[in-house]
Amino acid sequence: MELALPCHSSTLVCRKPASEREITPLKTNSFGFNPSKYRRKTTSELQATVGLAGPAGSYSPSIPTHKVTVHDRQRGTVHEFLVPEDQYILHTAESQNISLPFACRHGCCTSCAVRIKSGEIRQPEALGISAELKSKGYALLCVGFPSSDLEVETQDEDEVYWLQFGRYFARGPIDRDDYALELAMGDE
Repeated sequence: MELALPCHSSTLVCRKPASEREITPLKTNSFGFNPSKYRRKTTSELQATVGLAGPAGSYSPSIPTHKVTVHDRQRGTVHEFLVPEDQYILHTAESQNISLPFACRHGCCTSCAVRIKSGEIRQPEALGISAELKSKGYALLCVGFPSSDLEVETQDEDEVYWLQFGRYFARGPIDRDDYALELAMGDE
């Protein structure tokens, strides 16, 4: 049975007529019923194919796939995984049960910031880092697409934030004042 889902302009961009869209079955839950039994693969301008990759990382053979190596400094681990050129690195890592740092998922913060050791990344939506930091090799995994095999190292969020905005704080980093915080909390 083929399930036809309506296309709402507020939810996604439909590039194909309903008769040509692929429908991918999802697993049912432990109760034997899954209200979203089928998930449709959709397309958008920045991510050509949005769908679920199989456990073995089965991707479209027509889209180049690159090996991404992430050195996670905070956890002391190294992750290697394959990412198609049209998929976000963070999203693909999570679909392969790889845990990487993140917060906003929209390219607006620096939680998933990395420093590129080798390779190239395309990040048209990375608003959380300046053009200057991008030119110095910084990138955001949540909105980054690999353009080649890639090796990156996670960065401390506060360090990247300081590199981005530190020049605006003339006296240096702002120290936390626990006493002032305690007084402010006591007023509430």
